[in-house]
Amino acid sequence: MSAVINGVDGLKAMVGQTLGTSTWREMAFEDIVRFADATGDHQWLHVDRERCVRESPYGAPIAHGYFTMSLIAGLFFSVVEIRGFKAVVNYGMDKVRFPTPLRAGSQYRLVLKLAEVRDVAGGVEALMNATIEVQGDAKPACAAMIIYRYLT
Repeated sequence: MSAVINGVDGLKAMVGQTLGTSTWREMAFEDIVRFADATGDHQWLHVDRERCVRESPYGAPIAHGYFTMSLIAGLFFSVVEIRGFKAVVNYGMDKVRFPTPLRAGSQYRLVLKLAEVRDVAGGVEALMNATIEVQGDAKPACAAMIIYRYLT
């Protein structure tokens, strides 16, 4: 399900609303390993399946927190369609938390809610509550306030 954002007025009219929810996706162990290779973070909690089964409190490899957070960017445009702007750029994040681990084999999705829109030079800035939910878990794998600049 996806929201269509039509220009500044359309964005401002959506404040307080849930913009959408992505489809469920599976966290593949191979993707966790690729992230470990890209960052150099090969801690056993992420990449050693056998040891995770034996020793980890999670029972399976878990995605890195930064990997989980980066999923927001990849899923953002599956949740919203942007019209009437020159560009949309990621400006940063605030209040990032990882309440529950995202285990290999788990299903996850993004839920995006528009919290605030404020005028800035050259456009507007939107603050959005982004949540990476894990199917079957009460707590999300990531909860963050993301900031996008919509350039006019």
